[in-house]
Amino acid sequence: MQFGVFSVSDITRDPVSGETPSEAERIDAIVQIAEKAEEVGLDVFAIGEHHNPPFFSSAPTTLLAHIAAKTKKLIVSTATTLITTNDPVRIAEEYAMLQHLAKGRMDLMLGRGNTAPVYPWFGQDIRQSLPLALENYNLLHRLWREDVVDWEGKFRTPLQGFTSTPRPLDDVPPFVWHGSIRTPEIAEQAAYYGDGFFANNIFWPKEHYMRLIKFYRQRYAHYGHGTEKQAVVGLGGQAYIAKRSQDAIKEFRPYFNEAPVYGHGPKMEDFMEMTPLSVGSPQEVIDKTLTFREHFGDYQRQMFLMDHAGLPLKTVLNQLDLLGEEVVPVLRKEIESRQDPETAKPPTHALRVKEKYGDKPARQPRPNANRGDNVTGGSPYQDAE
Repeated sequence: MQFGVFSVSDITRDPVSGETPSEAERIDAIVQIAEKAEEVGLDVFAIGEHHNPPFFSSAPTTLLAHIAAKTKKLIVSTATTLITTNDPVRIAEEYAMLQHLAKGRMDLMLGRGNTAPVYPWFGQDIRQSLPLALENYNLLHRLWREDVVDWEGKFRTPLQGFTSTPRPLDDVPPFVWHGSIRTPEIAEQAAYYGDGFFANNIFWPKEHYMRLIKFYRQRYAHYGHGTEKQAVVGLGGQAYIAKRSQDAIKEFRPYFNEAPVYGHGPKMEDFMEMTPLSVGSPQEVIDKTLTFREHFGDYQRQMFLMDHAGLPLKTVLNQLDLLGEEVVPVLRKEIESRQDPETAKPPTHALRVKEKYGDKPARQPRPNANRGDNVTGGSPYQDAE
C-alpha cells in the first residue's frame, strides 16, 4: 500500500488568524509540505491542476519537477491533470519529460476537473467534456506507446507521422490513474486500458464510491487485465489529527465551518458521520481508514487531504508528523496482515519495467535523423544495442 497526501492548491483565508497567504507563500509552503511528506515516510505527493483563483497550481509539471529534484524517494503525481482542456500532445510531452527528470518517480491522475469556466478559456465546450476525455486519452495512450502516430479525431487537428518527444523513460509510459466522482464511463475507460481508478472519497457517502469501484473492478476483469481483486484502486480521504479527540474537533471546527467547499453546510459531526472525513485521535483516524478496505476491497494507494481550508503551514506540518509517525505505520501493518495475497502491488516505474523486460535491459529510444522524421512518417528511433 502506498500512502501520501494530495493538495487542491487553494489559497484560503485562515479563519482563526484572519490572514490570507500570498501566492508566493503558498507555493513555498506546498514544497515544504512535499518535503515533509517524504521526511515522515510517506510514499506519494500529488497536486491538482487549476487555472483560476483561489488556486495556484496552473503548471503542475513545473512544480512536481522541482519537488522531485528536492526529494529522493517520493513519488510525485497529480490530482488531477485536465484531460479535457489540455492538448493530449502537450500532456504526452510534459509528463514524459517529468518522468525523465524524476527518474521514474511519478505518475498522473487524469480527470475532467470541477471548474466549468475552464472550458471556454481553453477553447472547449463543456457539453463535450465526456467525449473530449475519452478521445483525448485514446490519443495520449497511443502517443506514449507508438513511436510514430497517424491519428484523426473530432476535437483537434489530425496528426501525420507524429513522434512525441521525449519518449517515455525506458519506453515504459507513466502510470495513469483515472479520477472520477460520478461518471461510470470514466471507470469503464480505466478498466478498458488496464489503468488505475481513483475515487477521491471525500464529499460523498461510501455507497456512491462503492458502486463506481465495483463497476471498475468488474470491467477490469472483463477486459482480461486480471481478476477483480487485481484491479488497481486509489482512494482519497480527509483527516485532522490531534493527540486527543476533543482537541482535534475543537481545533478543526473553525476551519470546517468556513471552508469554501462545505462551510456553512452540515455540522462537522454530521459530515464526519456521512463521509470519510476523519477528525480525531491517531487511533480514530486509523480505525476509520481501515473501514475503507471493508467497503471497497483491497486497494493500492491511500491519499489524505490535509492542507486545505486555510490551515496554516505550521499546523499542516504538525499534522504530517502525526500522520507519518502514529497513523501510517499502524495502517501499513494492519493492512498488510489483512490483505488478500491476490491483490496487485502498487504501481511503480521499477515494477512496470520489470514486468515488461524481466531481466533484459530496457529499451532506450535514440533519435536518429537518418531514419525518418515527422514529415515522412518514418520511425526516427532505433533500439539500444
